[in-house]
Amino acid sequence: MSEEPKAGMEDTFISHLVELRDRLVRASIGVLIICGLLFLWPGPAHIYDFLARPMMASLPSGAKMIATGVISPFMVPMKVTLLLAFIVSLPWVLYQVWAFIAPGLYLHEKKLVIPLVVSSSLLFLAGIAFCYFLVFGRVFKFINAFAPASIMVAPDIENYLDFVMSMCLAFGLAFEVPIVVVVLVRMGFVTLEKLKSIRPYVIVGSFVIAAIVTPPDIVSQFSLAVPMCLLYELGLLVAPIFAKATQAPIEDTPGA
Repeated sequence: MSEEPKAGMEDTFISHLVELRDRLVRASIGVLIICGLLFLWPGPAHIYDFLARPMMASLPSGAKMIATGVISPFMVPMKVTLLLAFIVSLPWVLYQVWAFIAPGLYLHEKKLVIPLVVSSSLLFLAGIAFCYFLVFGRVFKFINAFAPASIMVAPDIENYLDFVMSMCLAFGLAFEVPIVVVVLVRMGFVTLEKLKSIRPYVIVGSFVIAAIVTPPDIVSQFSLAVPMCLLYELGLLVAPIFAKATQAPIEDTPGA
């Protein structure tokens, strides 16, 4: 290989790295701006109070959560605020990712990526909202109802945050089931008929996964497994429509 083509490849590679760096910086700046605004209003303390509301509603009147760590009252609300800032700025972050990869895609590939990015983001947020508004309250009441009268229930704020984050992540990922089904069918990895034929195994697998990632109570397990089964059916309905709408034309050019 001559020196000139090699130099051209190196310049292209470096330019891609520079573009990637710029996109990451812009995405980080967007997250930091949102984080700064959340610090000003409503503030980390109020954000954590909102996050703790389902647990507080299930505790006896006058009971509060506790902080066993020296810096936990400061660090835990900071973590919650930063996490919320990332969630709020997720559209901006995804736009930066899209702006980086879009120039190298064909037109039909853009038609494939944009709906997937938007729908996967909305489904992930829907999973978090479903977990917070519909699951947490029932789960905490169910668990605290079994506490003996001799025990004072006073959850630690750091342990509570870890539990909430793991549960929200589990529900957010579970709500991505339609996207997985659509991608598998669209990319030709498996046929729609095959996915329909394994429906009983999917139902069993959903309950097994729910039993692993959720607390050992029937409420949270059913709350995760049932939506996964329903979302699987939704993916089966949407997959053929999406595959037809994003079919590649005979002629196409990158970046069109």
